[in-house]
Amino acid sequence: ALAGLSAASLWFSVAAVTAVVFAMVIPALLTGRGRETLLGCRAALADGARQALPVGLACALVGIVIGTMTLTGLGTIVGNSLISLGKENLAATLVLTMIFSLILGMGIPTIPNYIITSSLAAPILLGLNIPLIVSHMFVFYFGIMADLTPPVALAAFAAAPMAKESGMKIGLQAVRIALPGFIIPYMAIYDPTLMLQPVAGLDGALYWLAVGFTTLKAVIAMALWGIAAFGHLDRPVSWPERIYCFVAAGFLIFPSTATDIIGLVATAGFLAWRLLLARRRAAA
Repeated sequence: ALAGLSAASLWFSVAAVTAVVFAMVIPALLTGRGRETLLGCRAALADGARQALPVGLACALVGIVIGTMTLTGLGTIVGNSLISLGKENLAATLVLTMIFSLILGMGIPTIPNYIITSSLAAPILLGLNIPLIVSHMFVFYFGIMADLTPPVALAAFAAAPMAKESGMKIGLQAVRIALPGFIIPYMAIYDPTLMLQPVAGLDGALYWLAVGFTTLKAVIAMALWGIAAFGHLDRPVSWPERIYCFVAAGFLIFPSTATDIIGLVATAGFLAWRLLLARRRAAA
């Protein structure tokens, strides 16, 4: 039954594409613009092949990297090293695991991306007693982020011909735009309630209160990191203010009462300062 369904789906896809082609060809013949249409199709095919070359080259190079890591056992060696490091410094291990996942996810479609990162990078976090779902989502998240992080930045290079701009330039801008999102997986590691994972000592209404508080912290941290990345709120933000927002967002990552208080007070102080500046400008 599944085979028949797959075959029917393939037939329907081919039939749909054929119908669309005929629907475009017939009006062209009736209006006398058939030759012009064929020339446009030929130019589109040539342009598509030309634009696909950088993407294909990136995929080929990434295949070599992944094959080398798999055949030489480098992935296992790196994993064991990171586990031993994480027992002493979890933050450093998370950063290195993020870089490892970014390398593993370069130029790979979504499903193979998850297979590779979950088999090579996720065991690193599992070895540090981090919940299963959180471990897998951490490495998968950054594996997907590899599509916009240079030097490969497959999505950026695919968009470059359409934007008529350098793929590397688009990749750097994409990282800048996505920078606030890089903080979320770290918050999920330190506080699994962000992914609705059970936590010892929390149940019932107290658990959902913790989920709401963690979500609020994540939103505030992303906003602060976005201000630090782009340097703008209601008006341009100075560099000292951007650094201040970056540090305040860092305090909100860790599930500690002291760091939460510092981060929230720092956020309130920044908003009060911006409000004071706005009132001074209005008075002037």
